[in-house]
Amino acid sequence: MVTLDQVSVTLDGRQVVDHVSAALGDGVIGLIGPNGAGKSTLIRAIAGLMAYEGVITIDGRPAPLAARERARRIAYLPQGQTIHWPLTVERLVALGRLPHLAPFARPGAVDGVAIAAALERTELTALRDRPIDQLSGGERARVLLARALAVEAPLLLADEPLAALDPSHQIEVMGLLRGEAARGATVIAVLHDLTIAARWCDRLLILNEGRLVADGSPDVVLNAERIAAVYGVTAHLGRSGGAPIVVPLNRVAGSPAADQTRG
Repeated sequence: MVTLDQVSVTLDGRQVVDHVSAALGDGVIGLIGPNGAGKSTLIRAIAGLMAYEGVITIDGRPAPLAARERARRIAYLPQGQTIHWPLTVERLVALGRLPHLAPFARPGAVDGVAIAAALERTELTALRDRPIDQLSGGERARVLLARALAVEAPLLLADEPLAALDPSHQIEVMGLLRGEAARGATVIAVLHDLTIAARWCDRLLILNEGRLVADGSPDVVLNAERIAAVYGVTAHLGRSGGAPIVVPLNRVAGSPAADQTRG
């Protein structure tokens, strides 16, 4: 359980996150909203990576946690992470086990099982000996996800985990996140595709200009009026096979949201 109580973040004199309160439990929770809404900033605050005002608790304990405990309890997948060393896929995924190891200790049998499972779940077993710098952008993204999965943390924070992935691997990654939730983890993911968010998330939080404007199930949160107000677009909302579909259509002329995206 992650609890946010009046959480605010100010950067360069501008309030990027504005008094957000929510109790986030099990399942896949999607953070959605337009660019600049404060989604990535909020997720970094939960991860203990930036200063904030208000109170964040993780399983009832005030954050930020001590560094080692935080590394064990929170797996964080940042957006657009650059890999600077030509490690093999397996060695990079193995870095996810560092929080569980004593200083200078080598991974043991339990760690090996976690690493192998993360590679298998992300369909990277065949690439385990390949240097990272020989992979495509989508393959690298899956390697970074595998490293996060190898931590086996009860809280997984994923900031735009679908960037650079083709549709097939987007679906695969969302299935992996749901699998983590089924195993009891709380998964919080920043997403931009509204259909994917609606189909795969148990709960959605919409941020706009740093404020939480909606919180609930996808069917409750995503309606034409709210999408127009937040994103400045009209949208077609339908269903396919019982699952929701959200297709943005046109900008709403003169809406504040459309003017913001244009600026």
